[in-house]
Amino acid sequence: MAHSLRYEVNCSILFTELPLLQRPAAAKAAGFDAVEFWWPFATAVPGDAELDRFIRAIDDAGVSLVGLNFFAGDMPGGDRGLVSWPARSVEFRDNIPLVAAIGERLGCKAFNALYGNRSDDAAGVSAERQDDLAAENLALAAQGVAGIGGTVLLEPVSGAPRYPLLTAADAATVVARVSADGGPTNIGLLADLYHLAVNGDDVDKAIAAYTGPPGGIAHVQIADAPGRNEPGTGDLPLDRQLSDLQAAGYTGWVGLEYKPSDPADSAASFGWLPRDRRGAAA
Repeated sequence: MAHSLRYEVNCSILFTELPLLQRPAAAKAAGFDAVEFWWPFATAVPGDAELDRFIRAIDDAGVSLVGLNFFAGDMPGGDRGLVSWPARSVEFRDNIPLVAAIGERLGCKAFNALYGNRSDDAAGVSAERQDDLAAENLALAAQGVAGIGGTVLLEPVSGAPRYPLLTAADAATVVARVSADGGPTNIGLLADLYHLAVNGDDVDKAIAAYTGPPGGIAHVQIADAPGRNEPGTGDLPLDRQLSDLQAAGYTGWVGLEYKPSDPADSAASFGWLPRDRRGAAA
């Protein structure tokens, strides 16, 4: 590998053969020192006992939590975030303090706020109004995590026909709007190289344009395409693109957010990555 970026495991898509709270320890056993999660609870505001069990699972495993999603609704059912969803905006706002509390207790500073599908249950609410609401909610989220040094991430995604952010430029436009005129600046792009490629974005140009400046790429995730499986199973030039990111100044984590080829054996999917490259000090 031509780069020295650090890898971590998304335990919401990997190790799904195990109960959620066992996954951090499985990532550690596979040689990783850091993990990320989508929102790991069924509701925006879980009880204290649920929060404590999740935090204890991270601590007991001896890994760092380096990425966490805000509550995004029913992801298996097709929801992709509440940020721009008028009928569920209150849930998103109620979720912000809990995200910040988990981040403070575990030292996590990167928080992904999925934008949300264009709403089909808000009669009379225009796309413009949904975008206005999204800007308001993203600003509130950024303010909510600023006290712990947190950054809100905005991600283009694929496979969701009603999700309006498809390219790095789409997300960058929203980030610029939120940060304009004295708005919060602790907001940046989540560049999932798989999603960008599948959506037809020019990933090389996105890396060149958005790596480095304020509001640019603040977190990276990878999977190969086609298939969204581990690197080496598809056609994406992931190693070269990660090298380009590092050369352009990116020093953050690379989240492994892929579906293992054998969903019953996630650990087997790490064969492409030498064990000495899995730890934080690699």
